Amino acid sequence: MSATEAISNKAKLERFHSATNSGDPHAVERFIDELVAPDVVFHAPVPTGLTGAAALKRVWAVLLRAYPDLHVAVEETIAEGDKVVARNTVTGTHLGAYQGVPPTGRTVRYSEIFIFRFAGGRIAEIRGVVDVLTQLRQLGALPS
Repeated sequence: MSATEAISNKAKLERFHSATNSGDPHAVERFIDELVAPDVVFHAPVPTGLTGAAALKRVWAVLLRAYPDLHVAVEETIAEGDKVVARNTVTGTHLGAYQGVPPTGRTVRYSEIFIFRFAGGRIAEIRGVVDVLTQLRQLGALPS
């Protein structure tokens, strides 16, 4: 894969973060339909019974209902070959049910790291590590 393709993949990921930060679930779904392979392999906590792009859409629908002002701040990205790595800080106000926790009105701030593998110009595989423990502690669902 050329350096130009790596840069292009990085730009696509920047578009994805713009869509997620819009707060518009339809914009996120449109991006997923356009730039995520329907059979994307998703290695992160996902709803049971869903795979591929449907799982990714469900994750974002749940997140945007729980945190309508969700914001993913990209702290750094690395693009090499067919992969783009993003280290992010996520913030949002808990205004909808999440992980069985009713809305608290609390603000959360947590870290995540994702590795996106591209094939044929689309995201074909996603590996993610999300600090859910910190998130649930901030919601009061777990002791500090």
